[in-house]
Amino acid sequence: MTVEIKEILSKSILSEAKGYLDIGFTHSLNPYSGCAFACKYCYVREMPIQKFKQIPWGEWVDIKTNAAEIYRNEVMKLRRKNKPINIFMSSATDPYQPIEREAGITRRILQEMLESPPDLVQIQTRSPLILKDLDLIVQLKDKCDVLVSMTVETDREDMKQLFAPYAPGIKLRMKALREVHAAGIMTQAAISPVLPFTPDFPKTLEGIADRIWIDTLNIGDGSLGKRSKRLGMPQLFDDHDLTDWYRSDIHSRVETYFRSFFPQEMIHVSKSEAFPLKP
Repeated sequence: MTVEIKEILSKSILSEAKGYLDIGFTHSLNPYSGCAFACKYCYVREMPIQKFKQIPWGEWVDIKTNAAEIYRNEVMKLRRKNKPINIFMSSATDPYQPIEREAGITRRILQEMLESPPDLVQIQTRSPLILKDLDLIVQLKDKCDVLVSMTVETDREDMKQLFAPYAPGIKLRMKALREVHAAGIMTQAAISPVLPFTPDFPKTLEGIADRIWIDTLNIGDGSLGKRSKRLGMPQLFDDHDLTDWYRSDIHSRVETYFRSFFPQEMIHVSKSEAFPLKP
């Protein structure tokens, strides 16, 4: 698939946390607009950023070339006002787009964070490319609270191929999560959204995740499942005889199952338990 890459200048980089993130996060930070992973279930497909775009989701990525400089300026202003800074990176893209290898936007932001750290940053990704910045993340954890959250919506590569064929492989993500954890960084396995998995899925996360996060297409798309319906998810599940995995209570079932493998305090469910630190 061809992805149109464009460089842009951003007027701001820290967006006030609203809706889903307004549970402890103060800001979201998106180093890019668009996403090359093109996951079929992605709720951003139903947001204005894509609705008004002529190019299909997954086929465009805008590089915010001045993101690091804007971050520095905005953090300085917030600090002067004694405002807390709890950042979710990222909410409408993946901070480790394939083009990050060349562009290095996320890396430059992390370098700025070392100089002007937030109070907390959660790095949300599904890409093993995060390993290239492990040196910076290790340093950053001594300056602020850091959580690396790796999306592993299933342990089945066939399900990954069905719902997110252009995203990195599950085994590669697991390996990256293991390396980040081994480096002493707090890690989260984000089962988001829940896709059909094998009975051994919890075992693959033992020793590599400090936190398990469960989210679904019904409770995590920002509109109580309406966006997911418009994206055709019920039909896609039905077409592949997966209807039992689309039921409204699947989050409770998955939570109960994972609690048989992990301590209760490790398991968290969308939305109220999203913030990684207790109040």
